[in-house]
Amino acid sequence: MPPFPTISALHAAYATGLSPSAVLAETYRRLAAIDDPGIFLTLLPETETVAAAEALGPFDPVAQPLWGVPFAVKDNLDVAGLPTTAACPDFAYLASETAPSVAHLLAAGAILIGKTNLDQFATGLVGLRTPHPAPRNALNADIVPGGSSSGSAVAVAHGLVAFALGTDTAGSGRVPAGLNNVVGLKPSLGSVSGRGLLPACRTLDTVSVFAGTVADADRVFRIMAGYDAADPYSRDLPIPAQPPGLPPGLRVGVPDAASRRFGGDPLSEAAFAAGLADLATVAGSAQAVDLAPLFAAAALLYDGPWVAERYQAIRPLIETQPEALHPTTRAVIGRAAGFSAADAFAGLYRLAELRRAADVLWERIDVLVVPTYPRPVTCAELEADPIGPNSELGTYTNFVNLLDLCALAVPGRFRADGLPAGLTLIAPRGRDGLLAALGARLHAASGVPIGTSVEPVPAPEAGPASAGPDEIELAVIGAHLSGLPLNGELTGLGARFLRAGETRPEYRLYALPGGPPRRPGLLRVAAGAGATIAAEVWALSPAAFGRFVAAIPAPLGIGTLHLADGTNPKGFLVEAEGIGSGTDITGYGGWRRYLTAQSLHVA
Repeated sequence: MPPFPTISALHAAYATGLSPSAVLAETYRRLAAIDDPGIFLTLLPETETVAAAEALGPFDPVAQPLWGVPFAVKDNLDVAGLPTTAACPDFAYLASETAPSVAHLLAAGAILIGKTNLDQFATGLVGLRTPHPAPRNALNADIVPGGSSSGSAVAVAHGLVAFALGTDTAGSGRVPAGLNNVVGLKPSLGSVSGRGLLPACRTLDTVSVFAGTVADADRVFRIMAGYDAADPYSRDLPIPAQPPGLPPGLRVGVPDAASRRFGGDPLSEAAFAAGLADLATVAGSAQAVDLAPLFAAAALLYDGPWVAERYQAIRPLIETQPEALHPTTRAVIGRAAGFSAADAFAGLYRLAELRRAADVLWERIDVLVVPTYPRPVTCAELEADPIGPNSELGTYTNFVNLLDLCALAVPGRFRADGLPAGLTLIAPRGRDGLLAALGARLHAASGVPIGTSVEPVPAPEAGPASAGPDEIELAVIGAHLSGLPLNGELTGLGARFLRAGETRPEYRLYALPGGPPRRPGLLRVAAGAGATIAAEVWALSPAAFGRFVAAIPAPLGIGTLHLADGTNPKGFLVEAEGIGSGTDITGYGGWRRYLTAQSLHVA
């Protein structure tokens, strides 16, 4: 078994003769050596997991992309024949069906090891709100493991499994990842079926993924993802695949000085600064943004409708057997009794206002990079105050689901005292692939090992720079370029960046009359009369391409462009009659350079 069982490492070993039974034997040996009874609430016998592996048939990673890969699931997800307890023994029931998210993974050849511990009813970010022994943080037992998906994160950090499922309502798929030096992927809401998931807040919950690398987390997510008509909260979202590289005009935001909260801990502040230095090497300069609207949204999470949702999820139990709940869980969820229906609507109205305010932020940036949590919290602090430190851990996570954003937590450079300090990437829904592309590069740049191992993070996997068989390539040369005002029209349709390049030297570029803003027009001319013009190529589904083309205003149209790399994607063109009194700006070599020159001229 590899030192850390990434999917690619396992499959490489299987291809050369390693048997799944040997991997499973090492899994159980490692678990015994760790001697942490708090990780699993249900652990399948080794004989049963070996039998599941033998039933897979010959090694076939094409038909079964997770063939022989051990994994675990949080114990608020149903697996047929196993108890679902949500860390509350009096609530436990035997599941009759397997949650679709889990079933997709089993069908892909993954081998379930067991079900993991959690903050009871997925209420908490610390991992200690359980009547069972709490999992120990994989790096340092003095600090909390993070919650609510504590057992899943710890299992991955120790290399017991290649990946594990958690859930995320307020940061439960991200905080434990950061505290245990692994990757935590919080998908766009509705992209993964929520059937078979015991809800915390049904309108905000999503199944999350813990893994050693971004590539593994992204692969697992895409195997699980898909519209489920039987889930009323499922959405048919376009989730483009991870692009092969970062768009040249990617706009990255980071918290401004007033939005940086580290609980007075200078070591965490210094670690974040080091992470931003890595970010600069990967994505260039970032702009500081005010997170006040996001923090205001986060403050709503335990007021009004959403704490009432938690109450509704366990209403029969909390009203008839309140003593069955962990004392802190009961205190948190019990606050719902203090809110009225009018309070719930007031909260919904306030959230709508804050969503509109947050939309302004996403007009300026494509990705937001924040600390995963302000600082590590010790178990001793939680014993003294079960509420305050938990709330602090959610500073940079609580607003994400409320505002319908996707997020990816990646390990960052450790603090000077050796404790972990992760970074979280956030973007509007549907941009999970973009987060994966940036997150993989940022994780590799940090230089930290995977989990508790000494294994280095592998170099990011470069995806194909051309469209797939079910996609159409579109070349853009103007305001639809990455980082420019109309790029959102592409990303909103699920377009994904493929490559940057330039046309063959047979075009001239014009700034067309009218506006503001002025528009570019690309005119094909005779051989020898043109020049190369900078372009970006994006991929769209046929349906998205049709919607995009239908909205193109005259005098522009779509034709076939000839690029210097020999490809011929569709792209914007203008007819000679449409140029009118436009200005020939071919000498700038591209629209972005023209805008930069104009900005410098005005300044």
